Amino acid sequence: MRIDLHCHSTASDGTDTPAELVRNAAAAGLDVVALTDHDTTRGYAEAIAALPAGLTLVTGAELSCRIDGVSLHMLAYLFDPEEPTLLAERELVRDDRVPRARGMVAKLQELGVPVTWDQVARIAGDGSVGRPHVATALVELGVVPSVSDAFTLDWLADGGRAYVEKHETDPFEAIRLVKAAGGVTVFAHPGASKRGRTVPESAIVEMAAAGLDGIEVDHMDHDPDTRARLRGLAAELGLLTTGSSDYHGSRKTVALGEYTTDPEVYGEITRRATGAFPVPGAGGA
Repeated sequence: MRIDLHCHSTASDGTDTPAELVRNAAAAGLDVVALTDHDTTRGYAEAIAALPAGLTLVTGAELSCRIDGVSLHMLAYLFDPEEPTLLAERELVRDDRVPRARGMVAKLQELGVPVTWDQVARIAGDGSVGRPHVATALVELGVVPSVSDAFTLDWLADGGRAYVEKHETDPFEAIRLVKAAGGVTVFAHPGASKRGRTVPESAIVEMAAAGLDGIEVDHMDHDPDTRARLRGLAAELGLLTTGSSDYHGSRKTVALGEYTTDPEVYGEITRRATGAFPVPGAGGA
């Protein structure tokens, strides 16, 4: 089985619609794909309706969190999307995205970059607006050569010249909320230091004690040494280890299925979940 548990659609900051994502996942030879848009579940219905036969969809989300001034992302799988407390928290985070993005546009304009809110809004479309949309605007303007080049201290990285904070959930609260909604939590790309500051291993130890289920180890932003270190830490703490593409369509160079999750780990994730179940494809439109 080929299993990719971290993918984005136009419901947040990917470039594939949810329907395109599942069709492309099937074409890439995947057996299981997770839809984990940022702080939203809006893509579920479209993805399920288009799900090809032979492909299973894992519903999820990537939750924006912060601890001790450091941003981190928490992958949540197979939770009840209508559970009211977790839903309210996701909406609180999502509603703060527009003023935050407007603030980044204003800072960029102060730095002499001719970006406009209309440009960023056009790029975001119906998705939850975020830094990748602002980064894409910088690429369009020729300020940086790629989206990843915008995530530096010169521009949009945490603490960068055009960075603006937004509401983010305490990760311990995120773990509690996801578990209460029947879901499973995996700390996304915990060693992605090129994105900015990362949380110390001591925080991962504390999260494990609070009920964290796993950490994402095999990821494009982790070099071999980082993967080995994280795999060892997971073994010490009894955490599951996943591998995922963090696919964003054309917004990133990584391909669907470039990094995958072991079938036994996937089976354990599905066994732990009680809020929702994987959806088998029946040959969607």
